[in-house]
Amino acid sequence: MQRQVQEQARLVATQSGGGTLFTEPVLVVNQKAKLIELTNEYAVYDGNGSQLGSVVQVGQSGLKKAFRLVASVDQYLTHRLEVRDGAGYPQLVLTRPAKFIKSTVIVTRPDGQEIGRIAQQNAIGKIRFDFETPYGVIGSIRAENWRAWNFAILEQGGAEVARITKTWEGLAKTMFTTADNYVVQIHRQLSDPLLSMVVASALSVDTARKQDSRGFG
Repeated sequence: MQRQVQEQARLVATQSGGGTLFTEPVLVVNQKAKLIELTNEYAVYDGNGSQLGSVVQVGQSGLKKAFRLVASVDQYLTHRLEVRDGAGYPQLVLTRPAKFIKSTVIVTRPDGQEIGRIAQQNAIGKIRFDFETPYGVIGSIRAENWRAWNFAILEQGGAEVARITKTWEGLAKTMFTTADNYVVQIHRQLSDPLLSMVVASALSVDTARKQDSRGFG
């Protein structure tokens, strides 16, 4: 865990935060390695390797799992993820409806109150998503290359507030499973709704990125 943070994400030191998903300056998102990926599951750690929570796909029927087993149909299916704290209690719900060209992730509280939407703005070039809320657009997430492996998260004024870096735990794991890992650095303490949107984008980036062969589309 610390090797991913220090060597691959190039973060020299990890300062301790408040010990939660919303107060740590560094989040390490590790997808559980599965040879056949029928559900999306992630463990979320701080920069020192202590688990802060998890992201679990919910609401999948047996028929939906069967479709995912025999065909590449993820972009045509609705995906719902629960972001849970260390005790297993839901903190956010991320819903990515079925899409054709552009993707959207709806971010809500566990009680169903919508915080905002991570809405894809373009389908060609370096992909960009905007944070659309009832208060207007408050920020964006921008892929730094066409393969959409690293991302800058910006507030509405254009200042970078967070960064997502893809890491690799080992060649064998990368070759033989679909597991991906990300280090998320939040540069300063943020307030809601931007804080929840930044955490949501960090924890849903893999689901959005894998929906077709060109990346975060």
